[in-house]
This record gives sequence, structure tokens and C-alpha cells, in this order.
Amino acid sequence: MKKNSFYILGLITVFCIGFLLKPTESDSNHIHHYKTSENMRLGVFSVSLSVKDLQASKEFYEKLGFTQFAGSNEQNYLIMKNESTLIGLFQGMFEGNILTFNPGWDENAAELDSYDDIRAIQKHLKSKGVKLESEADENSSGPASLMLRDPDGNFILFDQHL
Repeated sequence: MKKNSFYILGLITVFCIGFLLKPTESDSNHIHHYKTSENMRLGVFSVSLSVKDLQASKEFYEKLGFTQFAGSNEQNYLIMKNESTLIGLFQGMFEGNILTFNPGWDENAAELDSYDDIRAIQKHLKSKGVKLESEADENSSGPASLMLRDPDGNFILFDQHL
């Protein structure tokens, strides 16, 4: 299990090449904490698909109106975009598909003015009794991730880059 978690976390690092935004000191004012309401701000949502043939998958999603947004064939992943919808195509990187949320980002990998920090989201999930597969360090700040599974065993990744 831990091996899968580390593998998936490594995937996310690859997924974010080209997207990473380097935080500055002024960015520390943009870290927001989850409010007591039930509505968490999870950031942009995407689906990461494990594909057998990257080129065939790219061509298929282009027929649905998606265009390449990031990644490359050489890196074995492509991020495809149609308006605000994102799909990650990953060949040979992981098994199954992953639902991904990026707190702090919009669909263009641009920083949101206001967002819920991943540690606050984690605290809320734990308070609701959600079992986490991996956790963010609660004593840290900035980039972090956590993973969980839904009742059917699907991975859900929260991956904050700010």
C-alpha cells in the first residue's frame, strides 16, 4: 500500500511539471484556513486516467474537443483541456484512475485569490471520520498532498502546489 502511495505521489510530481508556481514571501498571505461551513473549496478538479496507448488516447480526446495543455509523449503523460475541464492521460505510471483536486489552483494552474489550505481540508476530513491513505504534515505550510479512497476503492488525491 505504501509503495502505491509513494508511486502515486511521484506521479503527481510528474503531473505538475510545467505547472509549478514558485511561492514568494508575499504568497504567505494567501494561505486560507477552512471555515466552519460544510463547503470546502477544493480547487480545480481533474481526472487522471491510466491509458494503454498515449497517442491513441490523445487522438480520441481531441475528437471530443480537448487540446493538449501540458505534458509530452516523451514524459508519458499529457494534460488535455476542454474549456475548464481537465483530463490527465498517463501511460505506464499507475493502475486505475485517480480523482484529483488541487487546492489553490484554477483550471489554468493559476493561483486562486482565496482557497482552503490542504491541512485545513485534512483536519475537516479527519473530524468527519474519513480514513486517509496518506496525510499532509499538519505542522508544515505550502505544498503538500493527501490521499484517500472512496467507498468503492477509487483513489482521490488532494495535491496543493502553493
